Amino acid sequence: MCIPMLLLSGCGAQTGMKDGFYTAEMAEYSHGWKEYLCILVKNDRIVYAEFNAKDASGYIKAWDNAYMENMITGGTGTYPNAYTREYVAQLTETQDPDAIDAISGASHSGSNFDKLSHAVVEQARKGDSTVVAVE
Repeated sequence: MCIPMLLLSGCGAQTGMKDGFYTAEMAEYSHGWKEYLCILVKNDRIVYAEFNAKDASGYIKAWDNAYMENMITGGTGTYPNAYTREYVAQLTETQDPDAIDAISGASHSGSNFDKLSHAVVEQARKGDSTVVAVE
């Protein structure tokens, strides 16, 4: 009887999340950007997520074409509009911050995504929709 329950719940899947929007953001700006993660939980599942960074004026990093070109020509192999979507896709697919694979060329953002995803899932478990600042 336990095996079917495990299969239905998914290995390592998060449980006990309350419906609503939850946001975590880095406490400090890094190189002029503050990364954030916002999720929407419905029926104990993350059904939507947005991971990105904003500058002090609110401009979104993934919209910055010059930044993207610098990353591509700098040899990182990725850029914000690509890696942010990949991290979000992994989270919504696995429902588990511990199951996220790092993306080559986006290691700093990957480390922040790990911190942010754990923090935002914890907020969802509590049902606390206040924005949490992550060190």
